[in-house]
Formats: sequence, structure tokens, C-alpha cells
Amino acid sequence: MARPRKPLLSHDRIVAAASALVDAEGLAAVSTRRLAAELGVSGPSLYNHFRTKDEILEAVADATSAQVDLSMFDPATFGADGARGWRTALHDWAVAYRAVLTRHPNIVPVLAQGPGRRPAGLRLADAVFGAMVAAGWPPAQATHIGALMRYFVMGSALGSFARGFVDDETAYDPADYPHLGQAHLLAERQEEIDEGAFETGLRALLDGLQTQYDALPGRPRRSAAHGSAPAER
Repeated sequence: MARPRKPLLSHDRIVAAASALVDAEGLAAVSTRRLAAELGVSGPSLYNHFRTKDEILEAVADATSAQVDLSMFDPATFGADGARGWRTALHDWAVAYRAVLTRHPNIVPVLAQGPGRRPAGLRLADAVFGAMVAAGWPPAQATHIGALMRYFVMGSALGSFARGFVDDETAYDPADYPHLGQAHLLAERQEEIDEGAFETGLRALLDGLQTQYDALPGRPRRSAAHGSAPAER
């Protein structure tokens, strides 16, 4: 009886295995020896696809960037005064971006180094910058917005504020911390608190950008009746 063939080693197989390893154990767990063992191949066979561990991590980072939805910047639906304005698009993209990063937080330090030559990372940067310029932002400010959004989203994905507090009431003696009497309850409400903090910060950020946008030369002044905040979601 013929022995079953092992799946052929491929770029995608290696990246998938490395991604799973990073998610489960962190960046330090990745090595060519460990990956070879996970894939059931010899170590040298990996070098036909990747020369170094850093190249593998770059590929994992790019595969993560590729999961981020960019459809809100599609020229067919995006426009300064169209169905999707720049503010709505930035909001929806930031939420989608954070959702991906919170599923894969261990790769964030690699992503934070910038897109480099990674195709998906460059497509992401291109989409954001192009949409902001198309909406009427000057190129320099569009660059600042892209950087600002990256800082905010990546920072929010690096850790949980709520989980930073222990669930032991005795750790927060009111004699020392008079305002932390309920801090031991934060961890059990982690998702609600962290999501709420992100949305609060994002709306404040977008409000500030809206003020700058309305002050751009040539922009019509908006009446207070129109407001600047998007509808509640």
C-alpha cells in the first residue's frame, strides 16, 4: 500500500505555521529548527523559501496586514462628499485594523517597524494616504494622519488596560489608593472597558482632525447644526 505523501512545503505553509507559533508562544518561539519540526521537514528545506528567521517574521507580519479590510477606501464608494467621507472611512478602517491586531498581538512589534518592502503593508499605507489626499487633505497632513492612526491603533492592540489590574480587592488599600476601590473589578469587564476606551479615543481623534479639516483653505465653514461626530454605532 502506497505511503501517503506529505504536503509539499510552500511559502504559504511556512507562513501559516509561523503565524500559529507567534500567536501561541510569541516571537521568540520562532526558529527554523522549531518550524521544521512543526512542519515535519528538515531544517535546510526551509531555506529554499526563506533565508533567515527575520524574513519569516516579515512574511508573518505581511500576512497579518493582508487581513485588514481596505474596502472603505475603494474609489467607487469613497469620496470627500460621497456616501463614505474620509472620517467614516478612517473610523471603519481603524476598527477593522484593531480587530486584526487584537487577534494577533504578538506580531505587532514587527508591524510597528513600518511596512518596509512588505506588499500588503504598502497597499495599506497607499490606500490610507491616497484616500486622504482624494478627500482634500494636503499630502503632508495626509502623511501625518496615516502615521497618527498607526500609532493609535497599534498602541491599543499592544495590551489591555483592564487586565492590568488584579482581581484582588486587598491590592488597592483605600489608604494608599483612595480612588481605586473598584479597580479589582476591571479585569472581569475587560472587553467592555478596552473597546469603550478605543472608541472614545478614536472619536476624540477624529473630532480633532475634523476641526483641522474644516479649517483647510477653501473648505466651506460648517454650521454648528451639522455637528462633526458620526452617528452612534
